[in-house]
Amino acid sequence: MTVLALTAGGVIGLTLGALGGGGSVLAVPALIYLLGFNPVTATTASLVIVTVTSVTGLAAHAREGNVRWRSGSLFAMAGIVPAMFTAVLAADVPQSVLTGAFGVVAIMVALRMLRQPAVADRDTPVRPGRAAAAGAGLGAITGLLGVGGGFLAVPALVGVLGLRMRVAVGTSLLVITVNSLAALAARTGTADALDWAVVAPFAGAAVLGAWDGKRLSARVSGGLLQRIFAVVLLAVAVFMLIDAAV
Repeated sequence: MTVLALTAGGVIGLTLGALGGGGSVLAVPALIYLLGFNPVTATTASLVIVTVTSVTGLAAHAREGNVRWRSGSLFAMAGIVPAMFTAVLAADVPQSVLTGAFGVVAIMVALRMLRQPAVADRDTPVRPGRAAAAGAGLGAITGLLGVGGGFLAVPALVGVLGLRMRVAVGTSLLVITVNSLAALAARTGTADALDWAVVAPFAGAAVLGAWDGKRLSARVSGGLLQRIFAVVLLAVAVFMLIDAAV
C-alpha cells in the first residue's frame, strides 16, 4: 500500500506541477481503485493531497512570474462559498452518481481543450465579471466532486480569461489552493475516517513530484502542454464513466 501510495503521489505531483491541474482528477481514481478508498473518503483525501501539492507548485511558479495574483484571486474568491455549499451536499449524493458526474465533467473539458486552437503568446485583458462567474462555477464543482479544480481552472483561465498556457498553469495553482481549502473546511468531519498511513506518503511523494513537474513545464511548449493535459483527462474520464455504468 505504501509503495502504491508513493508511486501514485509522484505521478500526481508531476501532473500538478507541469500542467497546473489534473492532480485531483487522477488522485480520486487512484485512491479508489488502487488504495481501496470509498468515493467519499477518496474525495476528502484528494483535497488534502492536492492542497499540499498545489502550494508547493504555486511557490515554484510564482518565482518564475507565472502567477497572475489579481485575476487568480478574484477567480478563486468567487468560488469559496459555492465550494463550501456543495461540499456539504456531496455527503448525501450516491457514490455512483459522484463517479459518473466526475467522468462527464472531465470528458467535456477534455474535448473542449482538444478542439481549442493553440493558445496565444500574450495574455489578453481580463474581465472581472467573467472571472467571478467562472470562479463561482468552478468552486461549486470543486466542493461537490472533491477535486481541486485545476483540470477545469486551466481551460477556463485560457479560454475564458485569455491567459497564455504557462501563466494559466501557475495561476490555476492559486485557484486550486483556495478552492481546496474551502471545500476541506466543509468536510472536516470526514477527515477523521482517513487512513493517514496512506495519505501522508501519498502527499509527500506528490510534493516532490510537483517540483519536477515545474521544471518539465519550462521545457515544453504551451500548445503541447495543452494537448497532453486533454489526452490524460480524456482517458481518465472514459475509465470512470465505464466504471460508473458497470
